[in-house]
Amino acid sequence: MTADGHTLDGFLNRRLTIAQPKRGFRAGHDTVLLAAAVPAEAGSLVLELGSGAGVASLCLASRVPGASVAGVEIDPDLVNLANENAARNAMAGRVRFEAGDVLQFAQIAAFDHVLLNPPFYPASGQESPYAARDRAMRDADRALADWMRVALSAVKDGGTVTAVLRADRADELLDPARGLAGIVFPLFPRPSEPPKRAIVQVTKGREGKPETAPGLVLHEADGRNTAAAEAVLRHGEALRLT
Repeated sequence: MTADGHTLDGFLNRRLTIAQPKRGFRAGHDTVLLAAAVPAEAGSLVLELGSGAGVASLCLASRVPGASVAGVEIDPDLVNLANENAARNAMAGRVRFEAGDVLQFAQIAAFDHVLLNPPFYPASGQESPYAARDRAMRDADRALADWMRVALSAVKDGGTVTAVLRADRADELLDPARGLAGIVFPLFPRPSEPPKRAIVQVTKGREGKPETAPGLVLHEADGRNTAAAEAVLRHGEALRLT
């Protein structure tokens, strides 16, 4: 732990070293999987809504060296930390974070892709004693659909919006995207267990309806990561949703 109350954590088999608050929201597997699911390419301009300490943006930029990423985060302390993390990993030239309220974010459709890990625990859920963690995880304002509306407004036609959230709230997030082609990609803790999380992706301007993919099993019965999960979490491979 650093002197200012942060931990230095390795991601993608320690290709990235990222400082995170010891208390509050801390990125884990969900965040890495989200970044891996964004179909960005060299030259893509990507926006992350609710970027926290910058883990998802930096994982994406590490996987796609020619991509540029902008992050919006309501907590100015986390914005500073995220920009420090970009510099720490030699990506400050193409990964940048700024302070702002996602739900007040006004942006023309300028981005090729948008990613988000919105607050997805129900408003009725237990409140965290740490305000920053509570804001990051509990949907106290029932604003899940509003996050999707903002994301859709920021992405170009033909671009994607990709989110990770509780599997049982996927339909709620998708409500503003009715009529658009998309996919729900379940994340199963173990082979015999139902999904707790899902990755949702829609393509703006492409008519259709969401389809459910086979998804990804994260752990073997003994708790070890599956080979497919290891390929993404440690080796930095893209997560193919179809």
